[in-house]
Amino acid sequence: MTDVLLASFSLLPDGEPGGEVLVRALAERGVTARWVSWDDPEVDWASADLVCVRATWDYHRRLEEFLAWAREVDRAGGMLNGAEVFAWNADKSYLIELAAHVDVVPTKLLDDAGLVAGLSEAIEDYGSVVVKSRVGAAGLGVVVAESTDDHRLAGLTAGPWIVQPLVGSVRTEGETSVFVIDGEVVAQVHKLPSGGEIRVHEQFGGASRAVAVAEEHAALAGRAVRAAAEIVGVPLDYARVDMMRLADGTLAVSEVELIEPGLYLDVRPANAAPFADLVVARLA
Repeated sequence: MTDVLLASFSLLPDGEPGGEVLVRALAERGVTARWVSWDDPEVDWASADLVCVRATWDYHRRLEEFLAWAREVDRAGGMLNGAEVFAWNADKSYLIELAAHVDVVPTKLLDDAGLVAGLSEAIEDYGSVVVKSRVGAAGLGVVVAESTDDHRLAGLTAGPWIVQPLVGSVRTEGETSVFVIDGEVVAQVHKLPSGGEIRVHEQFGGASRAVAVAEEHAALAGRAVRAAAEIVGVPLDYARVDMMRLADGTLAVSEVELIEPGLYLDVRPANAAPFADLVVARLA
């Protein structure tokens, strides 16, 4: 009997890059696990002892369907983090709630009805801005603009959106991801974009490398995860906290990923061990 199902999506049948490392780590702890697509009608989710959402990297295109599936699995048995956490985290407007607790990259909301007025206000406040879909992933549809008639705004994906200042340090210092598993900071990965890009994702030329955990980054990640748990009202099994340095030197949260953050197992295979330990603890 399969103890654990690791949820991916149809284009990644073997899970996230390095996913076999997690399966081995679980096997070493006496747990049988396999990767499955979250929308596979042949999967008996209720038969699993635990479901771990790991690489459902199409959820942003099918959000209502994905959340309905997650709620059904939640009702049938155990799921790490869970459907209501996913629903809160899927909409990047959560950053506005989080800003009441920790330093966050300044964030405003935009919709089609107030697009020009909202953009004008943000550009006046921030200068160059970054616009991204409130429900989005992997840097898709991210647009940089300096005026309301900036030709790059033609590349906007469907709204609503958030708008933030362009944080210049992302091109020099980059962005940092801190992994928090079962309440403990376990690892840190540094990500740097390529050329004039601001997106640090590999598909846009970015590069990632594991680095030692820095006290400043660990402290912010811990505060952010505790704040998010307080907001949603449940403990969080896992999180990845992305952060960058603002112009005034403040280290600020850019995202808290609670749905399907990659563990960067191809960059830091050791991340499999604490995640496997989390699974064992939840199965106990």
